[in-house]
Amino acid sequence: MLKQAVSSLALVAALTVSPSVIAEGGKKAMIAPGLYSFTVEHDGEQVEIMRNQNPKNTIHELYNTTFRGMPQPIHPFEPHDVETIGEREFVGYMQQSNEDENVLIVDTRTEGWHYRLTIPGSINVPYTVMKEEESAADALDEFGVNKNDDGTFDFSNAKTLAMFCNGYWCGQTPTLIRALLEAGYPAENMKYYRGGMQAWTSLGLTTIGDASE
Repeated sequence: MLKQAVSSLALVAALTVSPSVIAEGGKKAMIAPGLYSFTVEHDGEQVEIMRNQNPKNTIHELYNTTFRGMPQPIHPFEPHDVETIGEREFVGYMQQSNEDENVLIVDTRTEGWHYRLTIPGSINVPYTVMKEEESAADALDEFGVNKNDDGTFDFSNAKTLAMFCNGYWCGQTPTLIRALLEAGYPAENMKYYRGGMQAWTSLGLTTIGDASE
C-alpha cells in the first residue's frame, strides 16, 4: 500500500512539471525566466511589452508568409566582431535603453515600414541614411558620434545600437551595419537582431503601429 502511495505521488510530481501539462494548464508564456512583461517608452508614452497570452493567436499577417529571400548568415560581418543576438538578448538591451541613453533600439527599415508596425521603444534610422553626407552626419550625431573640426569623426562616445529589420532574410540592417563599419563605428557597439520583426511577431510579442492589432 505504501509503495503504491509513493508511486502515485511520483506520478503527480511528474505531471506537475510536465511541459505539456503546463501548457494545457494555461500558464502564461514568459519572455525570459521570471519575466512576463516590462515597459518601455515609445513616443512619450509607456508601452507594456509582453507575449500575447491567447493560445489561438497567430503570427501577424505582414510576416506569416515563408517565401522570402535567402537567410542572412549568423555572423555576416566577419572579421568584424558585430554580435548577432536573439530575442532575450535584444530584450535586455530594450530594458537597458530605458535607463541608459547610451543604448538605442534602432529600426533600420524605411519610414513606411516603421510606422506600419514596429517594436516599441525603437527609433527609426533607415538603412539608406549613410548614402548622403548630410543624413549620415545627422545619424552619427544621434548615435553619439562627434564631428571634429577637420571633418573626421570621434567615436569615443558612440552609443550601443541594437538594430533590427524585417527578418532573417532581410538585408537592411546588414547594409546599415556595413556602412557604419566603413565610417569607423566600433563593431563592439553594434548588435544585430537577426530575427527582426518576423521572429518578434512569431513569439506574439507586443508591436505598435498603424497595422498593430
